[in-house]
Amino acid sequence: MRLVAGIDEAGRGPAVGPMVIAGIAVDESDVPELTRMGARDSKKLSPKKRESLVQPISRIAKGIAFEVIPAKVIDCRRDGGNINDLEAESMSRIIRILDPDVAQIGSVDRDPKRFRKKISDFLPEGIEVVSVHHAEVVFPAVAAASIIAKTTRDGIIRALRNEYGDFGSGYPSDPKTRDYLMGYAVQGKALPRIVRASWKTTKNIMLHAPNASGKS
Repeated sequence: MRLVAGIDEAGRGPAVGPMVIAGIAVDESDVPELTRMGARDSKKLSPKKRESLVQPISRIAKGIAFEVIPAKVIDCRRDGGNINDLEAESMSRIIRILDPDVAQIGSVDRDPKRFRKKISDFLPEGIEVVSVHHAEVVFPAVAAASIIAKTTRDGIIRALRNEYGDFGSGYPSDPKTRDYLMGYAVQGKALPRIVRASWKTTKNIMLHAPNASGKS
């Protein structure tokens, strides 16, 4: 029986908070069960529905692994590298932990073959890597991984709001997030470590406060 792993991320685009990469491994014969239980792209599910699926997914999983990539790490990699490379490295570590026969991954690169090669270069021989766009729609295991990644990140975001104040969703399009960043700008305060200072939205807002540099 082949072991199939699905890998996905949550939080690639926000200006605030970490990115989470998650992977789930299941026996190939259990993949249809993921579909029957309702596992699909986490963005199309309500938070309550996502939470309700975590336990059923965990029951049939042969392995679950995830990495939390803090904002400061993302900033460092954007300054000296490529966020696609950062994701490829993280995904490859998760694949090595799960040790599947085949790993299904959503390509964050415009060229899925190039992204597949990036990941394969970090892996031992014998693991088949399948990289396509919108993999969470195509592969139930990737959909399940997207649910694990999203619920994990949601829990982290709730904890960060309690510690750093309500910054909304963290996405640049969210007025509450922009107001949160603007609050630091107009007060000339250093950004907290949860903010991605390298994001264009953050940079544009912080232009209003030349004295606000670095992170607290």
